[in-house]
Amino acid sequence: MARKQAADYEERRDAIVQKAAELYAKRGFLGASISDLAKACKTSKSLIYHYYPSKEDILFDVMHSHVAELLSTAQAITALSLSPEEKLREMTRQFMKLYVGAAARHKVLLNELSHLPRERRATVVSIQHKLIEMVEGILAEMRTELGGRSALRLPSAMLYFGMINWTHTWMDPSGPVKPAKIAELAANLFLDGILSGEIPR
Repeated sequence: MARKQAADYEERRDAIVQKAAELYAKRGFLGASISDLAKACKTSKSLIYHYYPSKEDILFDVMHSHVAELLSTAQAITALSLSPEEKLREMTRQFMKLYVGAAARHKVLLNELSHLPRERRATVVSIQHKLIEMVEGILAEMRTELGGRSALRLPSAMLYFGMINWTHTWMDPSGPVKPAKIAELAANLFLDGILSGEIPR
């Protein structure tokens, strides 16, 4: 007879993932063992393994939970009746909010992706590609030069993510300049360049 799943099963898994994100962000995936994670969770290794068969499974959930939320947010924004400029502004605001709220997961995503098994890595990368394609679509709406077969659409989208993806390395959420202001500044800088700058041919 199959063992009955506890009512708080998902809640406990989420707690493990959060502690793992914090641990991997601080020590790196290779620098943190299951024993370290069990200690951080104030539980036993056997209980960790009850919820996750392997360390790589935990790493996948750390990353997948983050990119899935980013994708869900981006899809909701692109479905709104807004101009492409306002969509990009709102996307920047919401991405920055998620980056701050899931700073450890975001850092792990950016630094530890190579440690996922190939198939799991492909799943995360596929979602990242969808996010990039959504930004590409918004950019093509703004500038016809970035539509069709333009080779510059992808580099333009990557420049956008380059502006915001690494803010965790220097931004202090409790500092004098709040994340919302930084998001506004990033959107303004990017949009000023895209909307008024000459697109190279």
